[in-house]
Amino acid sequence: MDMPDYWHLPPLILHPFSGGGSVEELLEGSKAALEVNGLGLSAAGGDTPDYEDELERRILTGRYQEIRMLLFLGKDIFRWLQQCVDFIGRSGKETTKFSEQSFAALVVEQPPACVREKLERWGVTDRRAVFSRAIGIHTLFSSPPPIETLSPTLLKNYHRFADHAYICFQHLRPFHELDSKQFHFEIYASEEYARLLSDQWEKV
Repeated sequence: MDMPDYWHLPPLILHPFSGGGSVEELLEGSKAALEVNGLGLSAAGGDTPDYEDELERRILTGRYQEIRMLLFLGKDIFRWLQQCVDFIGRSGKETTKFSEQSFAALVVEQPPACVREKLERWGVTDRRAVFSRAIGIHTLFSSPPPIETLSPTLLKNYHRFADHAYICFQHLRPFHELDSKQFHFEIYASEEYARLLSDQWEKV
């Protein structure tokens, strides 16, 4: 059977981050990194060993929060990848060439214009890095590992590990690349999507 010319995929729904840690720790880590690189203003205590240790602790804690946030984002993306594979598989068409890697490349490399525009409104300036690293992190961890189990080298350079993990995931099997002009989807925050469903139900 021929493939349809247009697919409307399930929406990608992003849930809020929860659990230990906070945005404040992430921001404090960023400030500490700026200080270490000479781009920030040192607080009282400046060059003392204790203050340097405190900066290091704040940097590592901030990196850990970044990993946690990407991991939860990765969970949402992987849920969507599986939904897409299942959705296509239920169509009855010859779709064996479409895999999770196909849809991962779609959301990372060339999502529909409506998705790109919405992410920009949300303040996501480097969509490709955020989504690919979220996928990479989730291939490494199924849930947030305790911070003490992660080495300082991994914490400081997690983005490099995540980048390579994404590449490894994409090379696990050959996949067919998708065109966003043929494969359309929307992106929602979970609360936004819940309101949308509620409004639709009220109209029934």
